Amino acid sequence: MTSKALQISYEFPFFLDEELAEIFQAHERVTFHKGEYILRESKTANEYFILEKGLARSFVNDFNGNEVTTNFFTENEIIIEVSSLFQRIPAQENMVCITDCECWKLSFEAFQDLFHRIPNLREWGRAWMSQQLFLYKQRSVEMFTLSATKRYLNLLEQKPEVIRYAPLKQIASYLGVTDTSLSRIRKELVSHPGKIQS
Repeated sequence: MTSKALQISYEFPFFLDEELAEIFQAHERVTFHKGEYILRESKTANEYFILEKGLARSFVNDFNGNEVTTNFFTENEIIIEVSSLFQRIPAQENMVCITDCECWKLSFEAFQDLFHRIPNLREWGRAWMSQQLFLYKQRSVEMFTLSATKRYLNLLEQKPEVIRYAPLKQIASYLGVTDTSLSRIRKELVSHPGKIQS
């Protein structure tokens, strides 16, 4: 039986069944424990992962040595450090599991082989990258144009698993607010569930 996570991640209208079968077969199932690192800063990424079950995050350390969460990865999403993997340079981010995680791993070598043999994989890659750039741009703009409350509500709507499993400190750093501010936002929403600030 084919993994739902693989099917969702490689959803692309032009793939032939035999191409998808070959791509899926190249992945290896791996598991990580809560707190285990998928990739450490300064190490070069040699694979990417499709998250089938669990929650992970990426983070950097700021100039004061504080962890700042840059992204959360939820089920059916691709865990990847694009620059490190494809430019073969040391990663600037850390990637770590918030919960136990079940993933599908594709090595850089296997991806390169498939990429050169399957033209539709190249087209899928372009489409995926375009979507990621759009999401990154959107998040950058929203950090300046939306209130912290609205950013929190968007995260709650888009990735409810994050609110359920990630520590408050990690969520606060991702939203660009202090722990105290986030606690206040959550209390206000409980007291006034209809309150939404744009």
